[in-house]
Formats: sequence, C-alpha cells, structure tokens
Amino acid sequence: MSLVPMKLILDEANKAGYGVGAFNVNNMEQLQAICAAAAETSSPVIIQVSRNALKYADKGLLAAMVSYMAEKKYPQIPMSLHLDHGPDLETVAECVKLGFTSVMIDGSLDYSRKDEKGKHPARSFEENVAITKAAVKIAHAAGVTVEGEIGTLGGIEDDTVAGAVHLTDPVEAEEFVKQTGVDALALAIGTSHGAYKFPVGHEIKLALDIIDDVHRRSPKTALVMHGSSSVPKQMVDLVNQYGGKVPNAVGVPTAMIQDAIKRGMRKVNIDTDGRLAITGAIRKVFVEQPQKFDPRDYLGPAREAVKAWMLEEMKAFGTAGHAGDYKPVSTKDMLKVYFPAKKKAAPKKAAKPVKKAAKRKK
Repeated sequence: MSLVPMKLILDEANKAGYGVGAFNVNNMEQLQAICAAAAETSSPVIIQVSRNALKYADKGLLAAMVSYMAEKKYPQIPMSLHLDHGPDLETVAECVKLGFTSVMIDGSLDYSRKDEKGKHPARSFEENVAITKAAVKIAHAAGVTVEGEIGTLGGIEDDTVAGAVHLTDPVEAEEFVKQTGVDALALAIGTSHGAYKFPVGHEIKLALDIIDDVHRRSPKTALVMHGSSSVPKQMVDLVNQYGGKVPNAVGVPTAMIQDAIKRGMRKVNIDTDGRLAITGAIRKVFVEQPQKFDPRDYLGPAREAVKAWMLEEMKAFGTAGHAGDYKPVSTKDMLKVYFPAKKKAAPKKAAKPVKKAAKRKK
C-alpha cells in the first residue's frame, strides 16, 4: 500500500467516531517505533513532520523513509505523510512535490514577521482565508489533503510562538471552511504546544463546547487537536531522575482527549510525549551504563520507549483495530473527489429530414 491521503483516514474516523494519532518524527527511531505500534494495534496512522524536522533530517530522506514504511514494511496499515504547521506556500508546494499526502498551512500566524518579543503576529481572518485558499489550490491539484487553522495556540513548538492566544470562534470556523475548502481544521480550544500546557496550580480546562459547535456546523470537516500530548508524569519523573530539568511539566489528560474525540475531534497531534520518552530512555542509559558509547545501546531503548507509549495512545484514541476497515486510495484517486467529472449532456438527436411530398402526375 502506498501512502494514502489524510482525508481518507480522517473521513473514515469521522464515520466511526474515533480519533487518529498524528505523531511527529525527526529521525529513524521515532518513525520505526510509531509504525511498529500502528502495525501491532492495526491502527491507521498519520506521520507528521514540522519544517524544522525537514531541515534536521533532510526533507527528501524523511519522505523516502516514510514511503518505504508504507509501501514495503507495513503495507497493511493506512499511513499518511503530513506537513505540520506549514509556514508558507513555498513549503507546501515543495512537500507536495516530495510525495506528502497531506499538508497544513498555518495561516493563523504570519511566519514572515516577528514582534519585539520574537513572536509571530496573528493574521487577520481575511489574510488567513487568502493564504489557505491558495494552499488548497496547490495541494488539491495533486490530490493532497489540506489542514488549516482558525484561532491560535499558546506555547512553543520548534520556533512556532504565537503573539497571543485566540480561541476559535465557531461562526468564523464555519465561514472559514466554506471559503477555503479545507479538508481538516485545527481548533484553538485552550491547548498549547510544548511540555507546559497549563500553569502550575491552575485548573486543567479546555473549551470543549467549541468542538461541539464547530462539529455541528461543519460535520464533514475533520477537526484537529494541536498541543495534545499528555506529558505523562512517569516520563517527566524519569527525565528528571536522570539529570533532566523539566519541573512542573503538565499536559492534557488522556480522559480529556477522549472526551474531545467523542465530541468530534478526529486528528490528535502528539509531539512532546515522543520527545520525553526518547530523552528519558537515553538519560537512563547514560547514567546507569556510562561505559556505553555505541548509539545503538541508547537509541534502541529509546525506540522501545516511544513504541510502548504509542501503543497506549492508539488504544486510548480508539484507533486500534481500524486499519482494515476500508480500501486504500491514492492521491490520484482523490482527484476524482476534488474535481468530479461533469456529466456530459446527452447528444441531441438529429432531427429527421422532412420528406418532400412527391409531385402527383397529372
């Protein structure tokens, strides 16, 4: 099975009412762990990379590794390769050419500018619509799925830092979907990027009613939850136990993510959890076995730590067991969905020639 459009995966999740994990990767070990977990649980999966991950790992190499996993290693698993937080149309177009089957254009922020605090300013609704429509035009022409965003999240992911947090307005979200034609829509409901999603001592609370409202207004549009890592306490404790400094880190409780899925969330973005799992496992080896210097001795345990947590996530989101529910389609097949052929009008029957009356013989 080749990589499939993310629209296929999310449309099927929307029909059955479950969530699909979208897991960020930067290297081979993360990719191996996530794909192995998807195979073990028979889960559709979305592999996503940020623009900085593309720089770190070499964009062509990452795309090739994911394609290999989908086509050769785990052909039974519906798998999509997604650009996370695409900053501009150039990056979107480049990823489409590389074989990505889904792209996000983050039109909520202006990545070309930073304020005096080093944060990206928010775009206006009209500016967001304009750049998102342009991204849809580029991607849909190749059968590639498009995710947009309305509202802005807090926190830091790569160098994505919003100047302010703006929760999604459901009325604007409905109009945004109509004007842009996006397949998936990221909502701002109070989550944030990074390991510190809520202030210490404050109530962990999300604006879940926004999901209800947007899902009611745009039921066919897959909703996306960014900043969804649970930041498990045992992972944070392990990192800190072996020399790390991640005090008071807190994420979104799994039960709250499950509630969001019941309300209509279909794509659940996970990045920080994978980072913590890797870091904790590596630190443990470095402290307990300082004689080790072969990368396989610490990257191997790191890979297993990521896999163990991804298994839990896939089961918790309800994704497990759904890999064989539907037939795969290609981006070429998706072109028929985006650009349905117009039915040709039936050819008009030629009028029968009128026979001239024969002249009577006198």
